[in-house]
Amino acid sequence: MAEITVTRANFEEEVLKSELPVLVDFWASWCGPCRMVAPIVSEIAEENEGSIKVCKIDVDANPELAGEFAVNSIPTLMVFKNGVCVNTLVGARPKAAIMAMFG
Repeated sequence: MAEITVTRANFEEEVLKSELPVLVDFWASWCGPCRMVAPIVSEIAEENEGSIKVCKIDVDANPELAGEFAVNSIPTLMVFKNGVCVNTLVGARPKAAIMAMFG
């Protein structure tokens, strides 16, 4: 399963009601650090298929979701478990740091 594009319309179903832990990447197409972390996020999605769900939220297209989760800088990566945000990282980070969020 590749990354899932999430909007307000499918956020609850894909993120909050997910049986799997969810990595949510808040990003924008014009953001350099977002483009740097994108291949890492894709790799995590591919390598952890079936154990982690990876979702991407374009903050320009979904400003209300970004606001709801107080996303002031991008990329912001959040891990949701059982519908609750349990960890947040801001900025382009190495794969090990992102995977450690699931600890």
